[in-house]
Amino acid sequence: MMPFTYERALDASSAAKAAAQPGTKYIAGGTNLLDLMKLEIEKPAHLVDITRLPLRQIEATGDGVRIGSQVPNSDLAAHPLIRERYPVLAKALLAGASGQLRNKASTGGNLLQRTRCYYFYDAEKPCNKREPGSGCAALQGFNRIHAILGASDSCIAVHPSDMAVALTALDASIETLLPDGSKRTLPIGDLYRLPGDTPHIETTLKPGELITAVVLPAPPAGNQTYRKVRDRASYAFALVSVAAIVRVDAGRVRDARIAMGGVAHKPWRAVEAEKTLRGKPASMASFAAAAQAALRSAKGHGGNDFKIPLAQRVLTRTLADVAGIEGAA
Repeated sequence: MMPFTYERALDASSAAKAAAQPGTKYIAGGTNLLDLMKLEIEKPAHLVDITRLPLRQIEATGDGVRIGSQVPNSDLAAHPLIRERYPVLAKALLAGASGQLRNKASTGGNLLQRTRCYYFYDAEKPCNKREPGSGCAALQGFNRIHAILGASDSCIAVHPSDMAVALTALDASIETLLPDGSKRTLPIGDLYRLPGDTPHIETTLKPGELITAVVLPAPPAGNQTYRKVRDRASYAFALVSVAAIVRVDAGRVRDARIAMGGVAHKPWRAVEAEKTLRGKPASMASFAAAAQAALRSAKGHGGNDFKIPLAQRVLTRTLADVAGIEGAA
């Protein structure tokens, strides 16, 4: 690990100002950053510890909920407001990592963990995220877990967060504090960037900008669920995951919100699937058509070609389950 300096932030304003300096990183739970520092992939010159900031509240705000960015993932998953109003989020959190990591990982840190793959960790291989302009080893390499949507020739890694997929389906907003003291709120869909030719720039946050909270709107009508397909039962990234919220009335789908994980550089909102479903009969045929629409632009890279039909099957089955269709296969 490279030498670095450290300070413990006393308030959010001073933390944002300190983190705006070149070579500076925030540290909270450290479940992603410390691993990367040990491998000398991340090499911050200075760390700003934000774990003592008063950002651990979970509180009702009218019809919605405001979640402080330092709330541990385990606490968020177990909170009665989340379990009762937003079960898709609780399920997604419990599908992520391991119990030990969930106890340490913060809400803000979970959102900002690096989008990565095996080659990002391997300093012997080219990686545009690690060294811009060096190339992407995954394109012609072992790419079984890689992106099938929204990728580019510069990067085909997938975003690892389960929580962010559920938040995307819930239309969450992110509250931030900038170094100049100003605040802003952005939809979670505007937080992440697709790789394009700058995959090392993963979010739209500015230097030093601090996530202070995640805000959930009123719970959407309908049933909610989260399904994750992975290579082992725990402590594994998704091959494909689906966060689905579906409202059925008089046998027809009146509203649907769908987000997918394990398929793109960021949590993927399946807008075409949502459009295809609305107003259609709540049937296996409708769900299969929505799944086809969601994956219409999907592209495999050899080793991950199987993810396209897998994603269609997972999405179809998840929609059927959340809509309460008997005998879904």
